[in-house]
Amino acid sequence: MRVLLDECVPQRLRHDIVGHEVRTAPEKGWASKTNGELLRLAEAEFDVFVTTDQRLRYQQNLAGMKVAVVVLIAQRNKLELLRPLVPELLRIPPVLKPGELRDVGVLPPTPPRTEN
Repeated sequence: MRVLLDECVPQRLRHDIVGHEVRTAPEKGWASKTNGELLRLAEAEFDVFVTTDQRLRYQQNLAGMKVAVVVLIAQRNKLELLRPLVPELLRIPPVLKPGELRDVGVLPPTPPRTEN
C-alpha cells in the first residue's frame, strides 16, 4: 500500500509502518495545504492517508474519493503515544476501501469535573 502521512503525524512514525511505501506531506512539498487540497493530491498517488486530525471527518466529504483515511487517536501527537497504534494501523489497509475513514486508537475517558 502507498501511505501518505499528514504533516501533523510525526515523520519518524514512517519507520514503524513496515511493509508499505510511506511518504510524508512535507516530503512531497504539500505542507500547509488545506485538508481538501491534500486529499485531492493524495488520491492521485496514495491508497491511504494517515492523520491525527479528528475534525477531518466533519470537514471533508470522502464519498467518491480514491484514497482511504485513517485517523490516529491519541492524547497528543507525540511519537511515543502514536507508536502503540501502529499494529492496529497495519491490520487495516487490506480491508479499507477508497473513500472510507477508519479510527485507530481511543482517547481515555475524561474524568468528571468536580465543582467546589
